[in-house]
Amino acid sequence: MARSMTAFSSLKGGEAGYSWSWELRSVNGKGLDLRLRLPDWVPGLEAALRARLARALVRGNVTLNLRLTREESGGTLRVDAGQLEAALGALEAVENAAMARGMTLAPSRAADLLAVRGVLETSGAPEDHDGLLAALIEDFTPLLADFVAMRDREGAAISAVLAQQVTQIEALVGRAAEVVEARQPRMAEAVQAALERVAGSAGLDPQRMAQELALIAIKADVTEELDRLRAHVGAARDLLGQEGSIGRKLDFLTQEFNREANTLCAKAQDSALTAIGLELKAVIDQLREQVQNIE
Repeated sequence: MARSMTAFSSLKGGEAGYSWSWELRSVNGKGLDLRLRLPDWVPGLEAALRARLARALVRGNVTLNLRLTREESGGTLRVDAGQLEAALGALEAVENAAMARGMTLAPSRAADLLAVRGVLETSGAPEDHDGLLAALIEDFTPLLADFVAMRDREGAAISAVLAQQVTQIEALVGRAAEVVEARQPRMAEAVQAALERVAGSAGLDPQRMAQELALIAIKADVTEELDRLRAHVGAARDLLGQEGSIGRKLDFLTQEFNREANTLCAKAQDSALTAIGLELKAVIDQLREQVQNIE
């Protein structure tokens, strides 16, 4: 079953004093392009998530966002005696220098000293990055599963559309074969007229005449093109029944479809066959647009 390259999934979670929200989305891409926007202070997180995405996905431009917030820890305040002593010493030096110049400073307050960086610290439980990493990876598992399931659902819907378009192509090829069969008498008359014109040319080499007639017949014969189109229809159905990444193969096959349709139009020499060829090209173009969404 084909899988789509477009999907979106989101999830919120939290544990051990942290809360977070995930967003995982993807759009069409020629290969697998992973863009991860994660907190860089959780060691090992990016490598672990990148490896899991690479195992689950084959193609697509994939963006993963993680917003991670630390909740208030409720730690206690502590005065650093060494920093306080250094702050008091600096304050005393400033006051002595001011007195030596005959200047009077406003009295210092305890709040001013506590505002000095390093004097007052908040103490709490040490951060458990390993535990946070394990919790995030565990929470990522259902997010990725939901994301892949969405790609599968969209892939199933696209596969149904592709199967219908392949059936349309098959029907048009059948109509083209009927037109080719019906035009045989007219083509025989055209070749006969050409033969009479060639035969009427004085001094024409018989071998050259045979070559010209063969060329006329080849230019009008579309049997090989119809046979190849039928073969491509069978190949497309086989691919749609396969598991795994089939997008590149289907894309190549649509190019082959289009090449045969172009040749059919070029060799048609019949308004009805030309009309079928143009309709065939339109359906093939629609098929190719849908195939661009397949992984």
